[in-house]
Amino acid sequence: MDEEIDIPPFFLCPISLEIMKDPVIVCTGITYDRDSIEKWLFSAKKSSCPVTKQDITDVDLTPNHTLRRLIQSWCTLNASYGIERIPTPKSPISKTEIEKLIQDSASSHQNKVKCLQRLRQIVSENTANKRCLEAAGVPEFLATIVSNNGLDSSMSLTDEALSLLYHLDASETVLKNLLNNKKGNDIVNSLMKIMQLGIYESRAYATLLLKNILEVADPMQIMTLKPAVFNEVVQILDDRISHKATKAAMHILVNVCPWGRNRHKAVEAGAISMIIERLMDESFTSDRRGPEMAMVVLDILCQCAEGRAEFLNHGAAIAVVCKKILRVSQTTSDRAVRVLYSVGRFCATPALLNEMLQLGVVAKLCLVLQVSCGSKTKEKAKELLKLHARVWKDSPCLTRNMILAYPS
Repeated sequence: MDEEIDIPPFFLCPISLEIMKDPVIVCTGITYDRDSIEKWLFSAKKSSCPVTKQDITDVDLTPNHTLRRLIQSWCTLNASYGIERIPTPKSPISKTEIEKLIQDSASSHQNKVKCLQRLRQIVSENTANKRCLEAAGVPEFLATIVSNNGLDSSMSLTDEALSLLYHLDASETVLKNLLNNKKGNDIVNSLMKIMQLGIYESRAYATLLLKNILEVADPMQIMTLKPAVFNEVVQILDDRISHKATKAAMHILVNVCPWGRNRHKAVEAGAISMIIERLMDESFTSDRRGPEMAMVVLDILCQCAEGRAEFLNHGAAIAVVCKKILRVSQTTSDRAVRVLYSVGRFCATPALLNEMLQLGVVAKLCLVLQVSCGSKTKEKAKELLKLHARVWKDSPCLTRNMILAYPS
């Protein structure tokens, strides 16, 4: 653009300072370019007007047709300077249009299919549409389809609704509303059923959505989860339907196991054995987040007697956990030492202590004391080594350097 052309300042967006292509007015009365203010509100998750600093209580954006026509006329008048006329923007989806779409879908199965197809198109267009869909009650509509249809002849409809519900990326408020719905549509039970019997893609979406919902649940809701939920989460870990679903299942266990009797439910569902198997899977350990979450869950579960018993029943458990110390991350090392501390303190038998010695646990704990490591990790390692010093300290399995590092 030629620098000699004077651009009227009110043509410029207050955020980007560029000529507005689709001017819209927010509830504070200030006009912005639609793309800029949507990024401000939805991507950057700001809640105040950039100019007035007032809270934006209504995210509906009103097109400023008068200003847009003025900008288009100015572009036309200055076409000889190489300025292109901005096109008239397409009208955005409205809350009223979405509400009518949902209302019309109730008349027939075919209309419901068309409704879901149109909603998918709307979701894919931009982030602002997702918030408009929330305001129109689309998440609740989709959750009703997922809950009411179950696994009957309308399963394809359920699959589509479930996929849409996940990709809608609902806000925390909406997720809480779905969880607290008292109209008989138990979203957790519905997702659990899909995790059990659905097609692979839907099982993955159900797991990812369950993770999101349980992240906003209150402690009482988490403590009252049914044992069947843990069974299905562990089954997802076993089936390895996708890397994202596996990590989501692990994330669920991290969030829910510390509450109430959930660690016992997880142990009974076979979580410990399955986690150890995943720790031996290279695809799961390809990035550090997977082993970190796995070790956090093992640490939580080994805090109860049933968990320690199940851990020791797995022939590779001690070796797998020992191997992860000082090889993945500080978090993984810290939790791995805590796991070994739990079984070494509360389950110490001559056979177990000898096994830990033979598998290199004692040598690894001595190494932890010598390297740059977290203070809590070193404290646990030192305490365990001192606890069984009479058995371990003079063992021929330790090198001279390890013996010198052994705490007195």
